[in-house]
Amino acid sequence: MILGIDPGSRVTGYGVIKTVGNRQTYIASGCIKTTDKATLPERLDVIFQGVSQIISEYAPDELAIERIFMARSAESALKLGHARGVAVVAAVQQNLPVYEYEARKIKQAVVGSGSANKSQVQHMVMTLLNLPSRPQADAADALAIAICHNNTQLNLARMAKTSAKIVGAERFRRGRLTQTGDKS
Repeated sequence: MILGIDPGSRVTGYGVIKTVGNRQTYIASGCIKTTDKATLPERLDVIFQGVSQIISEYAPDELAIERIFMARSAESALKLGHARGVAVVAAVQQNLPVYEYEARKIKQAVVGSGSANKSQVQHMVMTLLNLPSRPQADAADALAIAICHNNTQLNLARMAKTSAKIVGAERFRRGRLTQTGDKS
């Protein structure tokens, strides 16, 4: 099970998928919302408590989260960094490994284009997970992060397997060559 988190200081999206190989099944998604009147520390507490509760409820094996990027302003980036930080701490406190992905890589993995818009991400998440309707934008982004993580892990496993086969073939070839006495 993979928990994807799309951090935000006002709305933090989450998405949980179950994976078996390249088969991905939707489990849950939604948003942790804070109030406009809350101070930043109060918002961070809501995000921390919400992510902690989701981890306790769904018991994911890994957490995937969007990596920080420079937003509209330095202040926005700092607030996003705080929200991301409390989500990471919630995961680490429950012994979950944390994986980070850039927004462009997530869009590339799900839509096929690193410059895809939110509507395209929503549509592809709905299609890939066989959902009856489009999830809310922040929840769709979180599901996309979880899908990206699964796809990345599968590709890494395939590359490792291919690399092992190549190394094994070289050993076999070398072994055969030394058996015949040819050292070239």
